[in-house]
Amino acid sequence: MREQPEQQAPPVQRLRIRYAKRGRLRFTSHRDFSRAFERAVFRARIPMAYSSGFNPHPRISYANAAPTGSASEAEYLEIALAQRLDPTAVHAELVEALPVGLDVLEVVESPGGSLADLLQASHWRIGTTAPLAVARAAVEAFLAADEVLVERMMKKGLREFDCRSAVVRLAVVEPADGDDAGGDGGTAELDLLLRHGVPSVRPDDVLTGLRNLTGLEVGEAPRLTRLAQGPFDETAQEVGDPLAAGRA
Repeated sequence: MREQPEQQAPPVQRLRIRYAKRGRLRFTSHRDFSRAFERAVFRARIPMAYSSGFNPHPRISYANAAPTGSASEAEYLEIALAQRLDPTAVHAELVEALPVGLDVLEVVESPGGSLADLLQASHWRIGTTAPLAVARAAVEAFLAADEVLVERMMKKGLREFDCRSAVVRLAVVEPADGDDAGGDGGTAELDLLLRHGVPSVRPDDVLTGLRNLTGLEVGEAPRLTRLAQGPFDETAQEVGDPLAAGRA
């Protein structure tokens, strides 16, 4: 009779973590980050809960990671622990164990439920090399369109989908000061609010849609930064805080 795998004890606590990807570490892939994070919890001697089976692994749930190459101030994961700990102490230990650029910003106790279900929308800032006047005209045309089709290679092959329907807000950010304030001499930065759905529309899909529809060229490597992600407030048309319940 085949030997049965050892059954692990259930977790006694779950913690939700917000972290950032900054600087050169924005090029860290999700797989690379997950390996780095697992090493960090091991070095910090955090008593993780483990899965059952022949190959137990620490219970870490990642939620809606940003694409490789994107900076982010709002990445989230949840860990399950084998004993109760002070979230503040876990925060401090992880800050010490992770490299600068993969920065743990907050740790709170999970109130239960699904973290992924709370991540309903994302707020992005996109730096481009497009002239302001050209970008304004392209954004106006994009928002006026009922549908903007793009293609992306997915797990099941090339797929065409509408990127316009996921866009809640798209605007050209005016320069804060300087000679180009209020004028057309600078380059455009885009402010984008995306509703999450299936298929998931990414900022680069919106940039592709702008180019397909209007010919807008945003440069070879537009700077993508996720500023926030969380529950979507339909009335205010804003992204909320997915960790708010854990602070209560």
